[in-house]
Amino acid sequence: MTPQTSQQPSAQANAENRYEVTRADLPLACPMPAMALWNSHPRVYLPIEEEGSCKCPYCGAKYVLIDG
Repeated sequence: MTPQTSQQPSAQANAENRYEVTRADLPLACPMPAMALWNSHPRVYLPIEEEGSCKCPYCGAKYVLIDG
């Protein structure tokens, strides 16, 4: 039986290869807070502000800042 929680993640961690993020998502971390963490890698903060894009060293997901 799976325990019920009041806050369910809205996205599966590492399900996509490219994610579009906004300044409201900063500071950027992979996996993002809305992602399920139980089957993912450790959270790592990513420096996206200067270049406008970055890649997670663990899963290879690419993040693109769309309101940069």
